[in-house]
Amino acid sequence: MAKGDLVIGGVAVPRGGRATIDLVLPALYTHAALNMPVQVVRGKRPGSTLFVTGVLHGEEINGVEVIRRLLRHSALKRLRGSLIAVPVVNVYGFIQHSRYLPDRRDLNRSFPGSESGSMASRVAAILMQEVVANATHGIDIHTGAGPRINLPQVRACLEDPETERLARIFGAPVIIDSDVRDGSLRSAVRDQGLPMLLYEGGEALRFDETSIRIGVRGILNVMRALGMLPDEVRRDPKHTPHVATASTWVRAPMSGVMRAPLPLGVRVHKGQVLAMVSDPFGEREQPVVASVDGIVIGRVQVPLVYEGEALFHVARFDRPTQAAAVVEAVQAEAMNEVSGGFEPPSDTA
Repeated sequence: MAKGDLVIGGVAVPRGGRATIDLVLPALYTHAALNMPVQVVRGKRPGSTLFVTGVLHGEEINGVEVIRRLLRHSALKRLRGSLIAVPVVNVYGFIQHSRYLPDRRDLNRSFPGSESGSMASRVAAILMQEVVANATHGIDIHTGAGPRINLPQVRACLEDPETERLARIFGAPVIIDSDVRDGSLRSAVRDQGLPMLLYEGGEALRFDETSIRIGVRGILNVMRALGMLPDEVRRDPKHTPHVATASTWVRAPMSGVMRAPLPLGVRVHKGQVLAMVSDPFGEREQPVVASVDGIVIGRVQVPLVYEGEALFHVARFDRPTQAAAVVEAVQAEAMNEVSGGFEPPSDTA
């Protein structure tokens, strides 16, 4: 082992090297071995070490494609420092298309974990010891849970100046100033004193092209801001992201079938009808009414709803009109992007 090597899972990766490492996980009950795949990319010169993780929740698969495109990006040829990429953290849930682990625990409520705890706790401990312990910064990628879809957004604790700086540089259209939850990866990473962003976009078990492109571009923006990649002519986002002052869920007024829901990213006004819910016969119906002014940043995808079910996630802004314009502009810019290594769905890169 040479001086300057980065050691993960017992594998030493030298500066300028690239390696795929399998971190050993608890075996399946069939006695089959299971591993958490990690790829380490190191520049020849020292610098920051960024970890990027996906699929903490097994059905939130957008991160897999974001990380795949990131690892294939030509900019990494000029990398300074180290990138630790973990596209599938919750391998068990990923295989089963399930949010949870086999013990029915939420991995993102099991950090920092324990080597002698539950299965979820042991997986969390492996990630903390092998990945987080070797990093200086982190980005975790999520989507909407279950039947919900999220507008591309960054969630971060903006009380930390470095975290706020990176959240704004990421370039997502919306930033949610969100405190950490006990047991989450963000909470454990903050306890280690490391700045970390959580990026959300799209829905479970689907690839969302807009969210993927914004995610790849955002991570590259952060890497440039950390000095890991050379500066471009324009480092700062073209459109200034807006920070939500608060958010609330609008819930179903009755059980039934929802129709004509508004799309993500639109501005809504208090009292505005967002959708209609009716019984299957159409004999009784009630409107879903916005309780606040704001922008729709999340919504349910399945039109079959129960009374009280969360249907629309509305974020509030000091300047909602400008925030809505930024949302539209960032999404359009991402889909029109033809340079910088963003490959088309045909995977011709």
